[in-house]
Amino acid sequence: MTSLAQLAGGSAATSALIDSDPWWLTAIKVLAIFLFLVITTLLMIWAERRVIGRMQQRPGPNRAGKFGLLQSLMDGVKLALTEDIVPRGVDKLLFVLAPAIAAIPAFISIAIIPFGPVVSIFGHHTPLQLANLPVAVLLVLAMSSMGVYGIVLAGWASSSPYSLLGGLRSSAQVISYEIAMGLSFVPVFMYAGSLSTSQIVAAQAHGAPFRLFGVILHYPSWFAVLLLPSFLIYVITMVGETNRLPFDLPEGEGELVGGFHTEYSSLKFALFYLAEYINMVTVSALATTLFLGGWHAVWPITLWSGANYGWWPVLWFLIKLVAFLFFFIWLRGSLPRIRYDQLMKLGWKVLIPAALAWTLLIATLRVWRRDGGSPAVYLVGGAIVVVLIAIAFGWESAAQRAARQRETEDEELDELDAGVFPVPPLDLPHYHGEFSGAPGLTGQAESGPDMKEVTGV
Repeated sequence: MTSLAQLAGGSAATSALIDSDPWWLTAIKVLAIFLFLVITTLLMIWAERRVIGRMQQRPGPNRAGKFGLLQSLMDGVKLALTEDIVPRGVDKLLFVLAPAIAAIPAFISIAIIPFGPVVSIFGHHTPLQLANLPVAVLLVLAMSSMGVYGIVLAGWASSSPYSLLGGLRSSAQVISYEIAMGLSFVPVFMYAGSLSTSQIVAAQAHGAPFRLFGVILHYPSWFAVLLLPSFLIYVITMVGETNRLPFDLPEGEGELVGGFHTEYSSLKFALFYLAEYINMVTVSALATTLFLGGWHAVWPITLWSGANYGWWPVLWFLIKLVAFLFFFIWLRGSLPRIRYDQLMKLGWKVLIPAALAWTLLIATLRVWRRDGGSPAVYLVGGAIVVVLIAIAFGWESAAQRAARQRETEDEELDELDAGVFPVPPLDLPHYHGEFSGAPGLTGQAESGPDMKEVTGV
């Protein structure tokens, strides 16, 4: 009988030996994923408040339950019991549908994440994954694109200028950063040879071997090391995709009151809140899967032969996931919100060109290795990358020189205007109250208890 260790190898030959999931096993997986997301959201809110409280030298929630662990649950109950207010003049159908459109795609995206290898559940050999699709990563991109419709419709249906502006900001932000995110995935697909998340995890199982002083070692197998620029681009874009600090411009409290959800309350607001934190879990799980080896253990745990079999890989996956979630909290407690023009400039002028150049370089290297290291392919690809980098730096330098030139011209005009158009004296009578003078006697004021002394006139 085939062992679980053999089934966990991830090859095409053993995948046929996996039992097809009966309906009750699929239902158990769906329920487990739903409970995992809800409980993780509650713990994430509590951890965020506690960690940021520690950063700001204050206790944070510490009353409801041990260490304040029940505070998030109590807040959710209070939010559910709050009166549901629907302003007059809103589009009621879209106003009600928008929170659901934002939350449902967030739940669907987690279905393609492999939490562990093949295990035995009630005698059935099944992978710890709800849906193993051949184009699994594209499903995540599609769901993130669908989720922004909920935000846009919430802003439109609220009939409020602040909500509408927040929805438009979110749509522009998601479009800008989703392009760079998709481009950061392309090198991963080229190295793994598949868009399936389970195959991408299997491709990171073992690095290429090499000898060092007679000992056989392996090169790093995680794509976070092999494809470091892609990993850095994805980390930046996942913060922008989830509207988190420093990229939470759709919810800028200083200029938008509350953003796209200004007019929402009770459970409708709770769905937006839940969707944001579930999206954080989804993008963190996707980063773990694509770049950190998924459920595979890290060295030196891999020295233990049973580290990547059974239920232990679920623990390694959760540790990596928690590390990414802590990264979100750390950013919120450390960085200020950037301006909107800086957000767009980073997305269109930095991340997208960098992702395009890196993808082109990786494609050139892959073709070069496939053709046996042809110098022509290598030289042409290197020349293209150098030209692109030179164009990018030249463009940015020209823009900076033009900006400095405009500042110099503005300063010269200000100095010229100061000499031609002198500023009138500010210490005139009408700056100090009502001017009451005798008829025909300009500049002569009556003295009295209500009059202020005017000097220099």
